[in-house]
Amino acid sequence: MERNVFTTFSQQMSQLILNEMPKAEYSSLFNDFVESEFFLIDGDSLLITCICEISFKPGQNLHFFYLVERYLVDLISKGGQFTIVFFEDAEYAYFSFPELLSLRTALILHLQKNTTIDVRTTFSGCLSEEWGSFLEESYPYFLIVADEGLNDLQAHLFNFLIIHSWARKVNVVLSSGQESDVLRLYAYLLPSMYRHQTFFQKNKQNIKDAYITLLHQLKRFKLSALAPLFGSLKWNNIMEEAHETVSMLTQVWPEGSDIRRVFCVTSCSLSLRMYHRFLGNRAPSAGQETEIQQVNSKCLTLQEMEDLCKLHCLTVVFLLHLPLSQRACARVVTSHWAKDMTPLLQMCFTAGKNFMRRAELDTYSANEMVPNLGFIPMSSFVVDKFAGDILKDLPFLKSDDPIVTSLVKQKEFDELVHWHSHKPLSDDYDRSKCQFDEKSRDPRVLRSVQKYHVFQRFYGNSLETVSSKIIVTQTIKSKKDFSGPKSKKAHETKAEIITRENKKRLFAKEEQKEEQKWNALSFSVEEQMKENLHSGIKNLEDFLKSCKSSSVKLRVEMVGLTACLKAWKEHCRSEEGKTMKDLSIAVQMMKRIHSLMEKYSEILQEDDRQLIARCLKYLGFDELANSLHPTQDAENDVKVKKRNKYSVGIGPARFQLQYMGHYLIRDERKDPDPRVQDFIPDTWQRELLDVVDKNESAVIVAPTSSGKTYASYYCMEKVLKESDDGVVVYVAPTKALVNQVAATVQNRFTKNLPSGEALCGVFTREYRHDALNCQVLITVPACFEILLLAPHRQNWVKKIRYVIFDEVHCLGGEIGAEIWEHLLVMIRCPFLALSATISNPEHLTEWLQLVKWYWKQEDKIIENNTASKRHVGHHAGFPKDYLQVKQSYKVRLVLYGERYNDLEKHVCSIKHDDIHFDHFHPCAALTTDHIERYGFPPDLTLSPRESIQLYDAMFQIWKSWPRAQELCPENFIHFNNKLVIKKMDARKYEESLKSELTSWIKNGNIEEARMVLQNLSPEADLSPENMITMFPLLVEKLRKMEKLPALFFLFKLGAVENAAKSVSTSLKEKQETKRPPKADKEAHVMANKLRKVKKSIEKQKIIDEKSQKKNRNVDQSLIHEAEHDNLLKCLEKNLEIPQDCTYADQKAVDTETLQKVFGRVKFERKGEELKALAERGIGYHHSAMSFKEKQLVEILFRKGFLRVVTATGTLALGINMPCKSVVFAQNSVYLDALNYRQMSGRAGRRGQDLMGDVYFFDIPFPKIGKLIKSNVPELRGQFPLSITLILRLMLLASKGDDPEDAKAKVLSVLKHSLLSFKQPRVMDMLKLYFLFSLQFLVKEGYLDQEGNPMGFAGLVSHLHYHEPSNLVFVSFLVNGLFHDLCQPTSKGSKRFSQDVMEKLMLVLAHLFGRRYFPPKFQDTHFEFYQSKVFLDDLPEDFSDALDEYNMKIMEDFTGFLRIVSKLADMNQEYQLPLSKIKFTGKECEDSQLVSHLMSCKEGRVAISPFVCLSGNFDDDLLRLETPNHVTLGTIGINRSQAPVLLSQKFDNRGRKMPLNAYALDFYKHGSLLGLVQDNRMNEGDAYYLLKDFALTIKSISVSLRELCENEDDNVVLAFEQLSTTFSEKLNKV
Repeated sequence: MERNVFTTFSQQMSQLILNEMPKAEYSSLFNDFVESEFFLIDGDSLLITCICEISFKPGQNLHFFYLVERYLVDLISKGGQFTIVFFEDAEYAYFSFPELLSLRTALILHLQKNTTIDVRTTFSGCLSEEWGSFLEESYPYFLIVADEGLNDLQAHLFNFLIIHSWARKVNVVLSSGQESDVLRLYAYLLPSMYRHQTFFQKNKQNIKDAYITLLHQLKRFKLSALAPLFGSLKWNNIMEEAHETVSMLTQVWPEGSDIRRVFCVTSCSLSLRMYHRFLGNRAPSAGQETEIQQVNSKCLTLQEMEDLCKLHCLTVVFLLHLPLSQRACARVVTSHWAKDMTPLLQMCFTAGKNFMRRAELDTYSANEMVPNLGFIPMSSFVVDKFAGDILKDLPFLKSDDPIVTSLVKQKEFDELVHWHSHKPLSDDYDRSKCQFDEKSRDPRVLRSVQKYHVFQRFYGNSLETVSSKIIVTQTIKSKKDFSGPKSKKAHETKAEIITRENKKRLFAKEEQKEEQKWNALSFSVEEQMKENLHSGIKNLEDFLKSCKSSSVKLRVEMVGLTACLKAWKEHCRSEEGKTMKDLSIAVQMMKRIHSLMEKYSEILQEDDRQLIARCLKYLGFDELANSLHPTQDAENDVKVKKRNKYSVGIGPARFQLQYMGHYLIRDERKDPDPRVQDFIPDTWQRELLDVVDKNESAVIVAPTSSGKTYASYYCMEKVLKESDDGVVVYVAPTKALVNQVAATVQNRFTKNLPSGEALCGVFTREYRHDALNCQVLITVPACFEILLLAPHRQNWVKKIRYVIFDEVHCLGGEIGAEIWEHLLVMIRCPFLALSATISNPEHLTEWLQLVKWYWKQEDKIIENNTASKRHVGHHAGFPKDYLQVKQSYKVRLVLYGERYNDLEKHVCSIKHDDIHFDHFHPCAALTTDHIERYGFPPDLTLSPRESIQLYDAMFQIWKSWPRAQELCPENFIHFNNKLVIKKMDARKYEESLKSELTSWIKNGNIEEARMVLQNLSPEADLSPENMITMFPLLVEKLRKMEKLPALFFLFKLGAVENAAKSVSTSLKEKQETKRPPKADKEAHVMANKLRKVKKSIEKQKIIDEKSQKKNRNVDQSLIHEAEHDNLLKCLEKNLEIPQDCTYADQKAVDTETLQKVFGRVKFERKGEELKALAERGIGYHHSAMSFKEKQLVEILFRKGFLRVVTATGTLALGINMPCKSVVFAQNSVYLDALNYRQMSGRAGRRGQDLMGDVYFFDIPFPKIGKLIKSNVPELRGQFPLSITLILRLMLLASKGDDPEDAKAKVLSVLKHSLLSFKQPRVMDMLKLYFLFSLQFLVKEGYLDQEGNPMGFAGLVSHLHYHEPSNLVFVSFLVNGLFHDLCQPTSKGSKRFSQDVMEKLMLVLAHLFGRRYFPPKFQDTHFEFYQSKVFLDDLPEDFSDALDEYNMKIMEDFTGFLRIVSKLADMNQEYQLPLSKIKFTGKECEDSQLVSHLMSCKEGRVAISPFVCLSGNFDDDLLRLETPNHVTLGTIGINRSQAPVLLSQKFDNRGRKMPLNAYALDFYKHGSLLGLVQDNRMNEGDAYYLLKDFALTIKSISVSLRELCENEDDNVVLAFEQLSTTFSEKLNKV
């Protein structure tokens, strides 16, 4: 019975897990950088994964330890912080594999004793209480666990662990299917969902019972597993034997013996004794005789057993005395009794089988398949310049070698006769959709152009309220440095005197006007302040903003101050006797005093000062009052007592910090800069303007919304003024940002340009306009790279004067990061690189400076050549002013760390079905250990109120703190007797407190410091509720607290949309409850009446037209119209959304604007939904939306109409959507230190909010701490080269319009990768990879031996987004496979059958947009309704061709690896990568036995010596299933860089990973819903992938049409048919 319950329940659990498998996200675990994440690794999963590794042979324990350590080192090098956990219960799973028991123990001890990794072994099982509390304390983000065990029972143990982790909100990462590259580790992530938590809660008891049953089964299994080995020997007898043997041997062991010797002797002694007993126990009883004879025939004799023990001792001798370099050359020995002794080895040598027993391997010659080492000779300028220094050391093939002779062009098959493969293809620029024909004179086109520009200006205007500037081209003058002091002229000219006098007169006139305006307004403002001080003050401040005259402003401020004093006195009288006063009035009063003293102190009269002093006395700040206006007469006690009732009760410094923190005055410069009209720039901003004026480059790191973008617009303006043909390129990371910047530029600048020229252009993959005939081009990195690498666009590239890189930290990102690198090293002109988040900007600047020195030398060479050509009479290919505009080659670093607004953090928790907010003090994120090791994080700042809290906590904890008085706010040196405390003074106070706390830790008061941090921490409260159901309540709560507009960040597309919809639904429900019961019926009746009246009006019109008698009809129609208007008004009122049932601010946008924005999304996929949400003030924003949809949300949010927007991280990348509050409403691997700073930076709108609020909703407490204290990631280089990139570079070098410039660019890309900066060994490896790539391209017929492109080089490079699929696709085309497949329905027909189309789709689905399922998902027995889900194998002919292609690649790549192996650091290769245990030593040369057994030196060059122990050779690299990490670890490259495309992919355990057939399935059924339901995809993701797939097919189809002159070529026609059909189906969605 118990067993049945276990079986059914374990099936239920397995099913739940299987169900989640296909939804697993295959993503980078460390999302660019992992510093903010802590995770766990299940030790047994790690053990199983390494044991089942394909390259591993059981018994090779050293190889096993190497696998474990190499994996862990990989995690650590990527910034991983983790703990490994071994559960006690998990040990039971190994009794059927006794040899693994000792290996498990050895692994635990090894990790604990020889490495610094935290290993936990104290938890009995995953359901134990200790484990639960450990999870609560450490809150790991995910747990790495295996999805399959060595047997079913172990798999069940893993299932329990997965289910329990989900229940505790810990995500699960599968250990299978992981892949690693230079910076990242990709794996399947199964997130913890609310449904998992409820499953666990509902079945808690069942889970416990099933777990106990499983443990019983495992314990029973322990005995049954050992029975066949030990016969009638009982477990207890065996343990007694072991104990006895060990105690006997203890007497003869020398002290401190090597454990391996001891273990060897013990196991041999014990084995012989037990085997003797085992044979003795086999005396046959009557019924067993025949059986025993069979068994005995398989048993070894005691003598053979002795020999085996001697052999075992010999292997231990080898282990003890031979270095790894010799052991790695071990031969394979076979023996006829190998199979018979398996049970004995299990019984006796559970230490593991050793390298002498590998009978299952056949002996073969190591070099059988590895091809000749040698490079095809090449002569090319680029090759000689870049890799010339290493060529001399490399083996080259002779010209008569068969490989070289076979390069003579093979005859292409007949079908390709009409193909001009060498014909230059149009590039992505030509292909991306042009929004409208720029040269067209068609009125309709002109109208749409006009409409577009009008909208862009409207969009730009919503981004900023800067008036448009008309630019006039000026002749270049040398600019002065404006940051220095200006010298006065000695004489003023007459004209200047007149101008000055006129200005004076004008100013006086203005002043008079403003005075009259205030006189008219003052009465109403004063009355309002009497009624409601705060709204009155708001009006007063609004007037002050528009007023320019200082004397008028002073009057207004004094009126405000008087009103505040009056209100404060009244308030204190009415509240007399009560302890709490409303300090907001006192704050307003102090605000006015600050303003008066800071801005108008020179023009204050005696009376004004007296009033200010009086106000200060009323607040209880007597010392400040006396310092401002000393009073002679001493006050009597009565007066003092009377005044005390008005006092705020605390000192002035504490009052200003605690209650006025965000109002404190910022230090801003007062002197205007003539270069900036709209505001007075700070010193650091002036430095940026100087950079642009001097034509320098700069890396600019400043917080979000600090105003760094201004430099970009200044730079654009400068280039626009200089000439009509200079170009500025603005590179933005996302299309959304491109649209936004383009609109801003069009709104900011207007310029009269010659016909056909434009001011601003855009170029993205989807569309472009005016891209090459504009002066400011806004684009994304990939598109700019296309222009820079296009051989025939070099003349345009030479026009570029400046490049601006926005969000340059994308250089360290996951997708397209290497493109940013290429751009930075290819541009010749100066640049500005902007970012808010780089932690090693010095390293980046140094690298870029090196690049600039390179260009300085190149420009010198080109200048000399140009001069000599001019001398001879040639015309150089540079624009006329290219060399006149002298650029500086200096790269400056501009750093600015101060945010304008303070950010305060809050944690949301749920108590009694309501949401509560606790302030989260930034110091609560720190530990004493963190402060001791790293100090305070540089960007962890405190608001003034938080500084006070820190002081109070320190004062409270350490009663005898020696510096308590000195650091008390009232005595602090920078506050002492200061009437106006400024922001910078508060910052100094904060720094003093931080350094004091640090000194506590360093000087032995660590316990007090720990208590201070603990004291500041709010109570952690992990709510068990489904937080997403509480989401509408959260939004409502923020509305009540006046914290909207807010951005809510979630990280899954589905969650983003659902959260927005849930808020809308909740508002609708609220409205429903408020509506009168009959309202719906009334609305229905009115709508019907309205329809009838409309009909009547239309009928009347027709009658009027026919009839001549007008009078009576006119009356009739007037009655109808009046009725119509009345009904319409009533209906609108009935359906009107009540104010508290919408978050929209109706006053923010007029109806016309709203209709304009809504009209643009009429035909978009999500248009209606977004419109309905927007009417309630809600929106969502993510990457799968069209740009029009995103614009709707951006414009309405910025205008203030939308006040609630849910979004993914794409919005954080520079999109200008400032808000009052930012809410993190979902935990994710993508919520890391970098994204946290980008996203939280949106809170607090400069000029609108003095403080920003950040809320954490459903984010675990430890995670919040990690986000706040983690450093922003360092930028590290990617692997910079790929075969297609090298082909594109060679194309540029040989076909460039200007060969010198082209070659200089190519060499810059090759020489200046960030990865190889200051790393000469990496540079050598990259040179070799470059040569390997060239060899491949020559062999495949894409380059000749001079490095010139040939064959289908153009098509391969055009599909560069898809390496290696582009190479495979072209090889299929060249081999005629597509021509065989694409046969029309009948001869002469141009249509193809559905069957042909589906087959073609099948092939393309194998090549492009591949998505794998985890291997375990194949075990499912789900019913699929529309989709096939798993992609079928490739058709046989394609599959064979792919295998052949892969084989050629792997032969070349293996040869390349063997050459590169010379760069390996063999000292490191002979030590374990993590523990650094060395296996070097003197080789034994005088033993014949050793020489005989260790003679396999050949063919083991490129793979790690540890891997050789399992009998692996270099030719194993030819096998596609061989794991990537078998190669030497120190050469910096592995098999993942080989451009192979696996027809079938296997995980590291050899299990097949099926491909998702989503593209083919969609082609068959055309349903997005089918993909969501069957293929387990998110709708937004699926749409995004299909769109990409459609673009790829279209791109191929257009390329084939261009290459083929035969109109009726079947392949071209088939691709055109497929492209059209696929796009049609997608458009219907």
